Amino acid sequence: MLKAVSNGPAVVACNTCRHSAADPRYAAIAVQDMPCLFACKDFCAVHLRAPGKVSYVLGRFTPDEEAARAILDYAVHYAASDHGRVPFSDWPEGVKGHFITRSPPEGFVAE
Repeated sequence: MLKAVSNGPAVVACNTCRHSAADPRYAAIAVQDMPCLFACKDFCAVHLRAPGKVSYVLGRFTPDEEAARAILDYAVHYAASDHGRVPFSDWPEGVKGHFITRSPPEGFVAE
């Protein structure tokens, strides 16, 4: 039921909606897919995660390159952050209003 993947910063996308945006700025961000994120009412949805950081589920995106770039631009800031918190001033316009949930890393809760 589980498949091992890299443990670094990643955007996990439902493979029904996955759309990539090739750009060297995104080289440090893994794009991983899985059959379902159980967010069909909020598709297209992604899970942004990294070890020791708060993770986020974002959704209600159109499956296009513009949305993929906004998600990956946010993921670059997220990967560079200490705990997963990205200042609002650094949020790409394309992710504003798309956050559904946030989850603390194992062994922590957010302050």
